[in-house]
Amino acid sequence: MVIPEELIPIAGMLMVLGIVAIVFWSKERAKELQFHQDLRIREMEHQLKMKGLEVELEKARQKNT
Repeated sequence: MVIPEELIPIAGMLMVLGIVAIVFWSKERAKELQFHQDLRIREMEHQLKMKGLEVELEKARQKNT
């Protein structure tokens, strides 16, 4: 199979663009996963804080009763 001379530079450019696209996609995916992980951590911290406030509220109600 003979590859035409005109296609060699185009193929080279497409290969470079493909590599850049893959690297960019992987970096963006890593940022997205980190964001979701941080969001989950903040959500768990919030739930723990709310649970602690509920316990304090129950203690205050028991003291008033």
